[in-house]
Amino acid sequence: MDYFIIFITTVTGLYFHWWLYVRIKRWMDRDLALSLASRDAARRDYMLERLDEARREGVKRRDLAQWLERAAADYPAS
Repeated sequence: MDYFIIFITTVTGLYFHWWLYVRIKRWMDRDLALSLASRDAARRDYMLERLDEARREGVKRRDLAQWLERAAADYPAS
């Protein structure tokens, strides 16, 4: 019974740390996209859509900043 408790506790702890790591990565990516959008609400929506597009396309994290900067530069000026 002791091994079972240790096993469950270890697996739960590892899962929690993985979940937290994934959440922090998502928050950092979202923060990057919003920082490139400044305070314009329409541009914020545009950048969040581009972030979703980058995720669908499978853009690597190391390339994400440049990809989002290009997307921000392509934003249609009104």
